[in-house]
Amino acid sequence: MAMKDGEVFGTTQAGEAVRRFTIRGGGLTANIIGLGAIVQDLRLAGHDAPLVLGYGNFESYETDTAFFGAVVGRYANRIRDGRFTIAGQRYQTERNFLDKHTLHGGSQGFSHRPWEVSLHGRDFVTLTLHDPDGTMGFPGALDVTCTYRLKIPGTLSVEMTATCEEPTLCNLTQHSYFNLDDGGAGDILDHRLM
Repeated sequence: MAMKDGEVFGTTQAGEAVRRFTIRGGGLTANIIGLGAIVQDLRLAGHDAPLVLGYGNFESYETDTAFFGAVVGRYANRIRDGRFTIAGQRYQTERNFLDKHTLHGGSQGFSHRPWEVSLHGRDFVTLTLHDPDGTMGFPGALDVTCTYRLKIPGTLSVEMTATCEEPTLCNLTQHSYFNLDDGGAGDILDHRLM
């Protein structure tokens, strides 16, 4: 069951309202939007610049080709020639990269679709997506859940699960671009992660 809390961040070209949820915890604040289960903004208390690259407006996400902050699937990365075989059965997926390969699940991959917010609290939000059998050429229905949680000390936790009832491909990733210094204005060559 979808929750209607949060604020309306934008409306899809199909007329569907997309909501944005703000979560806080562990010294962090994050804005998560329902389209693509996107981390739109992530901030650390006392640090002015955002820690991830993102857009300030909804329209840019609908045309985004960099997958800023999105959950990418059904299959992250490329599938050569858009073809694969499972149990002797050959499948053809949409070739949306150079008209030759499948990239990040196709033009209607998980990053470009509305997710339902099923649960949220002060420091977490859980989003779900049902991917029907045959979408973009992938076999088997898939139910996906993504939970973002902010924890001490300054930790963004991402937990994703996917369930299906028949053999299929599933390779999910969270596609945020992190910049710990100036919100993307410069490079990250001097950054150190511990």
